[in-house]
Amino acid sequence: MSEPLRFKTSPLISGTLIALYGALTLPLPFLAVQTAAPISPLLLWGAIALGGVLLWGALSQRVELDAQGIRLTYPGWVPPFLRRQWQLTWSEIQGLQPRSTSQGGLVYYLVTATGQGYLLPMRVAGFAQMMRAIEAHTGLPTAVIKPLAQPWMYGILAVFTLLLGAVDLWILTTVG
Repeated sequence: MSEPLRFKTSPLISGTLIALYGALTLPLPFLAVQTAAPISPLLLWGAIALGGVLLWGALSQRVELDAQGIRLTYPGWVPPFLRRQWQLTWSEIQGLQPRSTSQGGLVYYLVTATGQGYLLPMRVAGFAQMMRAIEAHTGLPTAVIKPLAQPWMYGILAVFTLLLGAVDLWILTTVG
């Protein structure tokens, strides 16, 4: 592998989550004015902006694979408390360990000889290509590993987010 492979969070996933955040929060300052809430709309706008930047930062992880290994990184502007960066050489990876999530899903960890596990990023665009590269470098079977969330799940969430946004607009334009 001469050129490193780089994978980002799937645009369907990040776009849907950012849109949902907007649909849930952007009406709040307007509603605060309409209801004469005791909180300043400017404070709400500031909090919404800060939350949006933090969400964008959390969704901006990058997975890089090259001849030496795999690493999970974030852009430099992302605050350290949001970063869960790690790096492994291919020789350090001894296995893949599945673990159930509290919602009934299945995530996988890259496991080292010391038993330390590193969460395999499962929401990246190009997941199948990433898994083929991991299998090629480690020899570990990856065919059974599927992305945590299927595209149709985020497609449905995107449709409902658009509906929520439309209802928000309707309410804000008719009540005001």
